[in-house]
Amino acid sequence: MSHRPALHDQHPYRAAGAGRTPHPKGTIMDRFTRAIAMASARHPWRTLVSWVAVLAALFALAAAGGGTFADDFSAPGSQSARAMDLVEENFPEAAKGTALVVLEAREGTTIAEDRPAVAGVLDEVATLGHVASVSDPYRTGTISEDGRIAYAVLTLDVPERDMGKPAFTVLSDAVSGIEATDLRVELGGDAVFLNSEDETSGHVGIGLLVALLVLLVVFGTAVAAVLPIGLSLVAVGAGIGAITLMSSSMTVSVSAIPVAGLVGLGVGVDYALFVVARYRENRAAGHDNREALAHAMSTSGAAVVFAGGTVVVATTALAITGVGVLTSIGLATALMVLSAVAAAITLLPALLSLLGDRIDRGRVVRRHRPAKAAEDTAWWRFGHRVSARPWPYLVASVVGLLALAAPAVALQTAFPAAGDAPKETTHRQAYDLLTEGFGVGINAPLTVVVDLGQDGVDAAGLPALADDIAAVPGIASVGEARTSADGDTVVLTADPTTGPADPETSTTIDRVRDVIPGNVYVSGITAVTDDLNAQLEDTLPLFIGAVVAVSFVLLMMVFRSIAVPAKAAVMNLLSIGAAYGVLVAVFQWGWGAGLLGLEGPTPITSIIVVIMFPILFGLSMDYEVFLLSRIKEEYDRTADNTESVARGLAGTGRVVTSAALIMVAVFLSFVASPVPSLKMLGLGLAVAILVDATVVRMVLVPATMALLGKANWWLPRWLDRVLPHLAVEGAVEGAAEQSEGQADTATPATVTADELVRR
Repeated sequence: MSHRPALHDQHPYRAAGAGRTPHPKGTIMDRFTRAIAMASARHPWRTLVSWVAVLAALFALAAAGGGTFADDFSAPGSQSARAMDLVEENFPEAAKGTALVVLEAREGTTIAEDRPAVAGVLDEVATLGHVASVSDPYRTGTISEDGRIAYAVLTLDVPERDMGKPAFTVLSDAVSGIEATDLRVELGGDAVFLNSEDETSGHVGIGLLVALLVLLVVFGTAVAAVLPIGLSLVAVGAGIGAITLMSSSMTVSVSAIPVAGLVGLGVGVDYALFVVARYRENRAAGHDNREALAHAMSTSGAAVVFAGGTVVVATTALAITGVGVLTSIGLATALMVLSAVAAAITLLPALLSLLGDRIDRGRVVRRHRPAKAAEDTAWWRFGHRVSARPWPYLVASVVGLLALAAPAVALQTAFPAAGDAPKETTHRQAYDLLTEGFGVGINAPLTVVVDLGQDGVDAAGLPALADDIAAVPGIASVGEARTSADGDTVVLTADPTTGPADPETSTTIDRVRDVIPGNVYVSGITAVTDDLNAQLEDTLPLFIGAVVAVSFVLLMMVFRSIAVPAKAAVMNLLSIGAAYGVLVAVFQWGWGAGLLGLEGPTPITSIIVVIMFPILFGLSMDYEVFLLSRIKEEYDRTADNTESVARGLAGTGRVVTSAALIMVAVFLSFVASPVPSLKMLGLGLAVAILVDATVVRMVLVPATMALLGKANWWLPRWLDRVLPHLAVEGAVEGAAEQSEGQADTATPATVTADELVRR
């Protein structure tokens, strides 16, 4: 196979990268991607059967050995984590999950008057699955002062995390569905709220429908449009199987599949879109189907592998936080993206090989007029317009992004409570009834655990300890102490005067911790989330630094530049900041909250803020890679910085914009979810991708590249020699190579994706 000298050694601006070591056309990444793809294309039926077998095996193994999903919010080494460990090890009875059966008497009557009905309800509850016992509110005194509302403590026969969402859903439906004369029955408590089912399938369908419409416009044919949708669904299915299987060996968050599925649908469609667009572009340029596919996989396919790898690295880095729920969501998202990448470089080539010319079947958009040259496109003209006056565009776009990001300065995070859930849910109804009858603090109970085996308070000092806690400002009441069978562990409950999302509750927890001795620990969901937030504050700088650093190095390896990855990092941070600012304005301040189906201001979930960062940082790199690789290709060919930016925009504009629109549609579909946290995630991701695909890609990139000129591609000689070479998209010079190892053709593709769409 012949090799041409690197083009940066040929153009007159060689001084910008003088002395660089020429690298052969094609690097490990693109050769590896092309080899896998063409092997799949040569044996398409074998590939399809292999995918069916893998999917069947994943689902079979997941069904046989998959674990249950539960949220591990504990911060290792924290006081709340120590308390939970003590209870699980020494007091298993107290470690069992609990829920609250909330009863409301008909207006004009009291619970005391409905004693037979209450007894009948509780007897029926006691017969339900996973119910170990139900307390008697008349005996425990858990009846409101006005006598209209009462609650009974329902103790499960297993710890909460061992039940899983489906079992909790069955229990909730059974309890809330009990019909009793003159009584209203609801089931509440943290365990019920945290394990409630999320109805999102219909909303995802809306997002996929919008994606299909966009693809129909982009490709103009039904077959080409349906292909990315089908591929993404297969990838998500494989990802769900892998995540379920992973739950057998570690605690996986109940939110892992919704979050990972959201990302998987978006990237699955986008990755397939880029490959299919490049494949059809090559076919339109005169290559036969095999050559067109080989070149598409060595360029766009390699870009998919790089972009997907960046997302995988970024989301896996969530393990740095040390928080179980974030680690599991990060790993689940990484598995989902890996599945999407695998489908794009194996299953997609096999399907394209089988389809052949039928990829253009089912035309739904009339053929466009003959393709225009790049110079006649709006993208090319806009690129030149920005490059001619970069400072005004740069300043205006930065000011706009900073204005969007400004509210993020006031960001305050909290943990969601049942009071933020949709009104029609039983746990929200129970929350409101408990608040009405006993005060909002009953929904934020603190669990105080005493280790009598350690120095500190002893059994004789327990009454004084309870009095000390009761005297703490912000504590409404302290319950009776329960002692383990061996007498070493004591558990008592303290109810604050404020709710679970109230910052004053956190202050109360600090006050309690100030008065208790060293062998006493405070836990409960509010204390756990407080400790989680403290853990995140300690680990976030390292986590963010790691994500930015790894992305910087990867981009530097691809583009042989210091300026390009530095700009990308700054621009990504601006996009993410804009997304956080919008979340604060909409959720924390309540601007337009009614349009999203919210009753008013809603606390921003701390873990959602953290989860968004690696996902957005990774996804933002996708469009950066696809745009800049085309710009780099043109710069190596022409040595004209302004022209290369304009042609890069012209070559990627329509396809990348369409990909971003699809991603935004999928993400916005989750705004329709009844779960506030999923609304936040969907809106935040959609805003960031929209900003990245418009302001950043169309304005900031050309403006900064025009200002930096040839410095865009400067890399010290020693660093160029040390860094391995990666090539993606247009960075691989030349035309397609045939899969059987035939010599490279020298004919470049002359029809861009934009031009193809206009035909």
